[in-house]
Amino acid sequence: MESSPLSVKNTFGTKTTLEVNGKNYEIHALDLLGERFDLTGMPITLKILLENLLRTEDGISVTSDDVEVLASWTPESLPSTEIAFSPARVLMQDFTGVPAVVDLAAMREAVAELGGDSSKVNPLSPADLVIDHSVMVDHFGNRGALQNNSALEYSRNAERYAFLRWGQSAFSDFQVVPPSTGIVHQVNVEFLASVVFSREQDNRLIAYPDTVVG
Repeated sequence: MESSPLSVKNTFGTKTTLEVNGKNYEIHALDLLGERFDLTGMPITLKILLENLLRTEDGISVTSDDVEVLASWTPESLPSTEIAFSPARVLMQDFTGVPAVVDLAAMREAVAELGGDSSKVNPLSPADLVIDHSVMVDHFGNRGALQNNSALEYSRNAERYAFLRWGQSAFSDFQVVPPSTGIVHQVNVEFLASVVFSREQDNRLIAYPDTVVG
């Protein structure tokens, strides 16, 4: 379903504004949290998780206690508290992505049958589906091999790709990277990854670290 506002609370007063090229972005600044906690020795990966908690603190799935536990981390600390993680985006291959789109389509159908607005069924986070293990080698040893193999792939799986094309146009925050483009890891690093992720919500531009699960 569609996501709720990214941040409900601001217990630690870290919400601030960053101006870049004439645009104002809402961010959660760890240096403001550093006035209450010593974050100097914290690894970058944990700082990214900490920003994630600050930005998604709602008092339910993420509480101020969760933030305090992570902000109080020391090298000698042993994990004792489970925390939530809200990735900026989801990365899928065709083997896992196609069933996910089928599930979303089934959910839309069920919502429509119950009289609801099926258009509200969308990925909670931006999702990318990379089709990278599909092309078979029928032609080789000539300059037209890749083009011919790709053409055969589309003809053999026409129904599948028509369904994915529909999914890309039907669902918000969902895009498909077609076959013969590259392997998922390469496509992620060279094309999909953005280092800093930004989204518009409630007429505000929000910026935060690019994180991915998949």
